[in-house]
Amino acid sequence: RPYICTQCGKTFNREEHFKIHQRVHTGQKPYTCTQCGKSFSQVTHLNLHRRIHTGEKPYTCTQCGKSFITGSRLKIHQRLHTGERPYHCTQCDKSFSRRNKLQLHERVHTGEKPYSCTQCGKSFSDSGSLKKHWRVHTGEKPFHCTECGKSFSERGSLKLHRRIHTGEMPYTCTQCGKSFMRNDRLKQHQCIHTGKRPYTCTQCGKGFISQGGFKVHQRLHTGERPYQCTECGKTFSESGSLKTHSRIHTGEKPYRCSTCGAAFTRPSQLTIHERT
Repeated sequence: RPYICTQCGKTFNREEHFKIHQRVHTGQKPYTCTQCGKSFSQVTHLNLHRRIHTGEKPYTCTQCGKSFITGSRLKIHQRLHTGERPYHCTQCDKSFSRRNKLQLHERVHTGEKPYSCTQCGKSFSDSGSLKKHWRVHTGEKPFHCTECGKSFSERGSLKLHRRIHTGEMPYTCTQCGKSFMRNDRLKQHQCIHTGKRPYTCTQCGKGFISQGGFKVHQRLHTGERPYQCTECGKTFSESGSLKTHSRIHTGEKPYRCSTCGAAFTRPSQLTIHERT
């Protein structure tokens, strides 16, 4: 191999490959997209990038018809159908369909969290989690519902929200047939049938179906009241209690009697009214 990189010692048979490699060290990106201005070190990378603008997806899955920009992405996708997971964790034998997923998983064992928030110092194992966390500080909510205009900081939260409009409930209980929008809600519901209460209070032994209910209960012992009214300063252990309390200040009465039109701040008040 006559061409040797003086920076890292890597060798090449052909001069053009050697020149392309040198751009890794120089940062040179001579190929620029005329559509968006993004630059690339190789003309092949530019050609692939152009497909984002043209919409060209020449690689199609014969199983489901889904199309992809590159052959490598099609290959990764096909593993959904074949079940192939060629990347194995040496620590726990867990397998993955993609190399980068394995690399992320390995940080569970090493404890490595290389991505840190410059605002609060919190660390994350992957850049995507840091990007999501950053929105806590900026207040950015880039994902918008086209039905009602509500915005979300995460794409997954928008996807769940859309089911309110579509009525989609993809998670069904095999015991009673009841359906749910979210898998975690189904799992909570299944505890009704199994009697299982996976969250147990170490203070009093009380068990809970959900982690959220368990956390709220713990505040009875700790005295923690993290939700504060900005109007009068009163604090609450649950966000729902603060929301109900806030109606004292706003005058909002969302629960209305269908018979006489009387309105109430709490559903319990409406129930009592309807009985009289």
